[in-house]
Amino acid sequence: MSIDIDTARKVAHLARIKVAEEDLARLAEQLSGILTFMEQLNEVDVEGIEPMTSVTPMRLKRRADVVTDGGYPEKILSNAPDAREGFFAVPKVVE
Repeated sequence: MSIDIDTARKVAHLARIKVAEEDLARLAEQLSGILTFMEQLNEVDVEGIEPMTSVTPMRLKRRADVVTDGGYPEKILSNAPDAREGFFAVPKVVE
């Protein structure tokens, strides 16, 4: 797929990027290169391959799920501008 200068100008406008008129041809060429690479990636057979979150197998560090601090709601709610019945009170936004 090939990107022309008018399309590059439109993409720059939509992305809110100021691109000088003399640089539009280079931007169009670079965008065309990106799309060509994406087309190559679409040709790769990924059937049965599990998505990865990282290139190296690792587990995310998890903290223990324990209660560490609390038991004093009155102290916490004392900072609220409006608290009722043990909860933060907020203005109604949906009718």
